[in-house]
Amino acid sequence: MAAEVIDGAAFARDLTRELTAKVADLASQGTVPQLAVILVGEDPASQTYVRSKIRAARSVGIRSVEHRLDAAIAQDDLLALIVRLNSDAETDGILIQLPLPPQIDVTKVIRAIDPAKDVDGFHPNNVGQRVTGAGGIVPCTPKGVMLLIRSVVANVEGLDALVIGASNIVGKPMADLLLTAGCTVTTAHIKSVGLPGICRRADIVVVAVGKAGLVRADWIKPGAIVIDVGINRVISPCGQSRLVGDVAFQEAVGVAGAITPVPGGVGPMTIACLMINTVHAAIERRGLKPVLSAVISAR
Repeated sequence: MAAEVIDGAAFARDLTRELTAKVADLASQGTVPQLAVILVGEDPASQTYVRSKIRAARSVGIRSVEHRLDAAIAQDDLLALIVRLNSDAETDGILIQLPLPPQIDVTKVIRAIDPAKDVDGFHPNNVGQRVTGAGGIVPCTPKGVMLLIRSVVANVEGLDALVIGASNIVGKPMADLLLTAGCTVTTAHIKSVGLPGICRRADIVVVAVGKAGLVRADWIKPGAIVIDVGINRVISPCGQSRLVGDVAFQEAVGVAGAITPVPGGVGPMTIACLMINTVHAAIERRGLKPVLSAVISAR
């Protein structure tokens, strides 16, 4: 029996539809959430991602302000911009599109952002609060993944979960969210010994390593939930370019219980959760009464 294909694009549309109404409620009270987006350089992929984020913000009523900076910018100049945005009362969220040029220390830049405006959830203060259960802004991709998992199984307590990938952006926060939800969590990576066998034990598999087709059908426990975070561009024998994930989808769909496609799975949820985080930041910074539903306000 073929797996349920989890339509992240449709889920994200539902979230943004509700969020649009809530942002309109805020606007009627005199508050329009504002997101500052910083793009350094002219990397084509980064430009595409920034355009999609700005388009999404405007579609739900969030005011977006774009700061395009030269690739040769000095680190001190970038930090000075962040300081100005931190002190700007109208700015609720600050997003810095990664990667940054080599002369920029990414860690210093992330640490410079006001944690209350860190809508990516990368600041050490947010990481520490999240890990200790004290709140904190949750990174957008892991947050979106948890919403997709819970759309299949509302209560994941006691399930075996495997996260393949240990980045600060996806893998580590993803493992923490699953642990907090009551899963028995294993974190692995592409060099883990016996990875296929580890994968076969998991009820939930989240893979984010950037290797096309890494996870094969015979790695997957029948009925498992498989969430593919990978985005890889491959060229077909006839020279056509297409996006694929880290899971061999056509194989895995015949074994898994539920699976996300690439594209159309996790990607749209990441952007939707960025919008949610921005609205949360606006509400919490300004001490307003929450106006979001339990579903989209869950952390």
